[in-house]
Amino acid sequence: MKLLVKNARQVVAVCSQMQKFLKSQDIERQFVILENTTIAIDNSGVITHVGPYRDVISIIPEDQFEEVIDASGKCVIPGLVDGHTHAVWAGDRVHEFALKLKGASYMEIHQAGGGIGFTVDKTRAASEEELLELYLQRLGQMLKNGTTLVESKSGYGLDTETELKMLRVIEKAKSLQPIEISSTYCGAHSVPKGMSEINATKDVIDMQIPAVVDAINSGEIVVDSIDVFCEKGVFETETSKQILLAGKDTGMMINFHAEELNYIGGVEMGVELGATAISHLEEISDEGIRQMALSNAVAVILPTTAHILKLKHPPVKKMLEEGVIVALGTDFNPNAYCLSMLTVMNLACIMFRMSMEEALVAATLNAAASVGKSDMHGSIEVGKWGNLVLFDAPRWEHIIYQMNASELISHVVQKGHVVFKKIS
Repeated sequence: MKLLVKNARQVVAVCSQMQKFLKSQDIERQFVILENTTIAIDNSGVITHVGPYRDVISIIPEDQFEEVIDASGKCVIPGLVDGHTHAVWAGDRVHEFALKLKGASYMEIHQAGGGIGFTVDKTRAASEEELLELYLQRLGQMLKNGTTLVESKSGYGLDTETELKMLRVIEKAKSLQPIEISSTYCGAHSVPKGMSEINATKDVIDMQIPAVVDAINSGEIVVDSIDVFCEKGVFETETSKQILLAGKDTGMMINFHAEELNYIGGVEMGVELGATAISHLEEISDEGIRQMALSNAVAVILPTTAHILKLKHPPVKKMLEEGVIVALGTDFNPNAYCLSMLTVMNLACIMFRMSMEEALVAATLNAAASVGKSDMHGSIEVGKWGNLVLFDAPRWEHIIYQMNASELISHVVQKGHVVFKKIS
C-alpha cells in the first residue's frame, strides 16, 4: 500500500455515492464531512478505505504502508480542480493593469493592440522550451495552492503553427510535473490582426482543426475539448457554432466562453450542441439558465475576471437556485493573474454569495465534471484517485475563510504521492 493518512480531524469527502456532480439543492443532503477519519491509498494511487483508524488498520496494518501521515489536528479536502485556465503564454501585461486602474475597458485595451493581440505576438515569438519553462513555473504555484487537476487551453497562437506549439507544451508538461491536465484547443480565442471573422473561422475549421487532429492521431498530443470566444465583435453565435461543431465531429468535448461581455445567445447555442461546459456567463439570459439546468451543462464561473474587469456579476445565486451545475476556475491568464483556487473560492463566496459548501463543491467535484473527469476526481471516495489537500485548521472552512489560506496547507497528495510538503 502506498499511503495512510490517519486520524484527520475533519475529512470533507464532498459526497459518498460516486455522484458525478452536485447541484445546490443536493448539497444540504449529500455533502459529506467525516470526523476523526483515516484514508488508505494503494500503489496504483486509488483510495481503498475511508473510515475510522481502527477499522482501516484492522484490514491493512499500518506497517504495510510505504508512507504514513499523522493528520491529527488537520483537515483534509479533495485535491482542487481548476476548471478554466490560459496558462501557456509569453509576455508581461502588468502595464495593462495600470491602464485598467485609469479606467480603460477590456475592449479598449484590445482595440489599441493590447490584450490577447499583445500576448499572441509574444507567444508566437517564444520558443517551445521558453513556453514550457514558464508553464511549469505556473503549474508549480497552482500545486502549492492545492490544485491537482487543471483545464489548460491553447489560444495565444491563432495560427496553426503556434496553436500546435502550445498544445505540445501542454502535452510535455503532463509528464514533467504532478498536476493532471485536461487539454483544450482554443484556436478561436480571437480574430487575428488583418483577418475577418469569416476568414478566421475558415482558417480554424479548414486548417487548424485538421492539423490538431493529425497531431492527435500521430500520438503527439491529446486534446480533450474545443473552445471558442463566443462574443459580439469576436466570434458571433453562428461562426462559434460552426467551429464548435467542427471540433465535436472529431470527438472533442465542447467547453467554451459565452455571454461574458454581451448577450448573443451563445448559451442556448451551446446547449443545443450538447456542450459539456460553458464559461463566464456574466450576461446569461433567464432562458439560458433554464436550458443549462435542464441539460446539465456545467457553468464554469470565473470570479477573478468579473472582479478585475469590473464586469457585472454573473447571476450565480439564480443559477444555483434553478438547478444549474456550478463550477469554478481561476481563468489564469495575463489579464487575470491568479493561480489559486483558494482565492477563487473566497471571492465566489463574497462576490456571489455562494455558501462555503457550494464553493468547495464547485472547486472540486463540479469542476471535475466540467472536464469530464468527475468519475475519478473531485471527492474522497473509495475507488477514486487519492488526491488530497491537508491543512492545519480547527475546521475545514478556514481553507476558504482565510485569504492567505495557502499558508495553512501542509501536504498536497496526488494519486497517493506526496507532491508538496510544507517545510516547517
